[in-house]
Amino acid sequence: SVRKKILCRKYVTHETIADYLEGVQWLKDQGFKIYGIVIDGVRGLAQALRPYPVQLCQFHQVLTVRHYLTQEPELDASKELLDLINCITKMDKESFIGAFGEWYVRNKDVVNERIHDKRIKKKTPPYMRPRLRSAYLSVKRNMPLLWTFYDYPNLGLPNTNNGLEGIFSDIKTKLRVHSGISKEHRKKLIDEYLSRHY
Repeated sequence: SVRKKILCRKYVTHETIADYLEGVQWLKDQGFKIYGIVIDGVRGLAQALRPYPVQLCQFHQVLTVRHYLTQEPELDASKELLDLINCITKMDKESFIGAFGEWYVRNKDVVNERIHDKRIKKKTPPYMRPRLRSAYLSVKRNMPLLWTFYDYPNLGLPNTNNGLEGIFSDIKTKLRVHSGISKEHRKKLIDEYLSRHY
């Protein structure tokens, strides 16, 4: 994020925590000092990187909430939560946490309401609005990771990984123009492009 350069890259079929740890170790072996890491929400990754300050990309948190609530939810509580999360990058930590707490106080009955139907043979009835509850719990669970950049202002951590996502979008645009090429030629094109521009 400081040099605007890609320091380490690897072709993988699936993202794994082991790949991330390998990349961190490679950077350390090359003499780089790691001040903090911005992640996009791979499950378990924050815990694996615990020795470092870890920032969860705020935009990925927005996408997670949108996934649960959709772009145009009908329920007022869902609309309010979506409006709030859409403003996260424009708010400071205290304002967002305060607004999030107020939202929950207003809507906790809606979030925690269960289905009471005698036909459902479960000891604990399911929640009436599981997607709203999942969106709420996602923000609540990730809250400490959403504000690392704010808690450590001297590190210069970005609050999103949009810089990297922009590079991915750039590469995908170039690959669409050459959609018929083989996997090996595609890798060569990516390698050449990255070496020239990043």
